[in-house]
Amino acid sequence: MSSFFIKKKGNTNVSKTDEKSVGTKRKVDGDSGSKGRAKKLNSRLNEEISSDSEPESPAVNKKRKGNEEEEFEETAQEKKLRLAKLYLDQLREEEEKKAEDTFETDLIAGRLQEEVLEQKGKLQRLVAKDFLPPDAADVRLLRGHKLPVTCLVISPDDKYIFSAAKDCSIIKWGVESGKKLHTIAGGRKGTEDRHVGHTAHILCMAISSDGKYLATGDMNKLIMIWEAATCKHLYKFTGHRGPVSGLSFRKGSHDLYSASHDRSIKVWNVDENAYVETLFGHQDVITGLDSLSRERCVTAGGRDRTVRVWKIAEESQLVFNGHEGSIDCIQLINEEHMISGADDGSLALWSVNKKKPLSTVKQAHGCHGDGGLEQPYWISAVAALQNTDTVASGASSCSHNSKVQLWRCGEGFRGLHPLFSVPVPGFVNSLKFSNSGNFLVAGVGQEHRLGRWWRIKEAKNGLCIIPLKRQTSEQEATNGQ
Repeated sequence: MSSFFIKKKGNTNVSKTDEKSVGTKRKVDGDSGSKGRAKKLNSRLNEEISSDSEPESPAVNKKRKGNEEEEFEETAQEKKLRLAKLYLDQLREEEEKKAEDTFETDLIAGRLQEEVLEQKGKLQRLVAKDFLPPDAADVRLLRGHKLPVTCLVISPDDKYIFSAAKDCSIIKWGVESGKKLHTIAGGRKGTEDRHVGHTAHILCMAISSDGKYLATGDMNKLIMIWEAATCKHLYKFTGHRGPVSGLSFRKGSHDLYSASHDRSIKVWNVDENAYVETLFGHQDVITGLDSLSRERCVTAGGRDRTVRVWKIAEESQLVFNGHEGSIDCIQLINEEHMISGADDGSLALWSVNKKKPLSTVKQAHGCHGDGGLEQPYWISAVAALQNTDTVASGASSCSHNSKVQLWRCGEGFRGLHPLFSVPVPGFVNSLKFSNSGNFLVAGVGQEHRLGRWWRIKEAKNGLCIIPLKRQTSEQEATNGQ
């Protein structure tokens, strides 16, 4: 007779109770008089044996295990939740991709719009509000010239500064190191035939937009062209009948515009070492000149009190009046707007479409002198951060309390609002913003660049590099609150 085992959880042995039950079953099977009792007992034993003792194939076990996992690991509600999350993740990825595409499209569209506005001369990036006054300790003074600095330019990549002075020398500086990288010494009067360089006060200089050429002009009516990278002398332009007071390269080309005390404007082609043409119109010595990418330049006419826009191709000019004093400096902000300064202490914002200034600030740097004999500080230099709302001005006087003032132009270039000032002892003879807008350079000296009317012994001849810090978005939000 076959044996029966009832398997309990965690135990493979047959208990005494189970053996007794089996024995009872055998006895009942042999007793025909107790059928009802045997039927009941047999039914219970069959139920127990079939549920615990029947062997199952591995396939059945695996299937049951898989069904149990499916049943217990993910309910219908959990499945819906999982599918919903997958759908949301898919939507999120699609939206992020769409946002990236939209951002790129907006970026390109914004850049194209800026280029169109720049060509039209209407671009005005509003950055002035972000500038913070620099710490006095952060302002660097670079000394190397023996006499007052008269002019300076910054290379297009903002890595180098070129400066010139009344000592007839030219120095190339490294912006980061503050060290002199190259010096072109000035010569003595009468050594023009054998000296390579200037032998008279250098009044102006310009650098081409690709950084290839450097041009300098002096009191001896000469224009010299240098290779900016090596400071090698290339050409000498002659033709002006008076001191050369202004130089500017047309942006994106090697066309050079020059202005002189002989009241004329000349156009040169540096690539071909050639003279092109001469334009006349001013009634007094020309004291400043500037240009951008259009085939035109702007000039300041000194004591004739006019600002002029010269259309080179048409050989015509536009005349603007507004200052009461001698206009000594001018700078283009964009193709349509410019700023000028005069010896009566006034600053003026101009549009090429209007004959009168859009805005004028009188006594922009205040006054000096005793009561009743007060005189305004002479505006001797202006600079503009191109295509923005930020400009700067520098003053000169017999007082050592000179400063560089930064201004914010109003919307549409209507109005000038002071931002902050930086004390600079001495005459501010030249001002230039870096192309990045990260710093401003002032050329200072003990004397004015055009004469020796006063002398400030306490001043130092050199370059002041003024860092322009900008507030972060967090600082801006805090200030806004």
